Amino acid sequence: MSQTSHDRNRAAARASGISSRERSASGVRDWRRAMSDHVAYALLVYTGLQIFMTVKALNEGASGLLPYAVLVILVAGIIPACRWFEKRWSGLGDAEAVDPSLAPAFRRDAAGLWLLATGLPVALTILIKAFFAVV
Repeated sequence: MSQTSHDRNRAAARASGISSRERSASGVRDWRRAMSDHVAYALLVYTGLQIFMTVKALNEGASGLLPYAVLVILVAGIIPACRWFEKRWSGLGDAEAVDPSLAPAFRRDAAGLWLLATGLPVALTILIKAFFAVV
């Protein structure tokens, strides 16, 4: 989430008279912040899996800087997809951000995000290993 939208969200929360601590204590979940957290953690997991799985598979078949250049491209390529998930939720108003009826949509988006973050490195590793097995 950009610093500007983060500041806007904090200002809106202050204006509503409910502190983040009170929202947490009452069990109200801010979907904007929760999706932002999911995106951040998913990017960390995705990058870690790319480093330990895909780059290792690339090192087995190619040497030099190629595996690391591919890593940079793969990590840069996933950022727009993650940003798309985050944008869907960061545009919510204050009332929508704590609306419990959005829970199913949030779970669906979070599941899709995590499927992408964990599934893509595994699929790429399988494809790379299959390619080097044929070549």
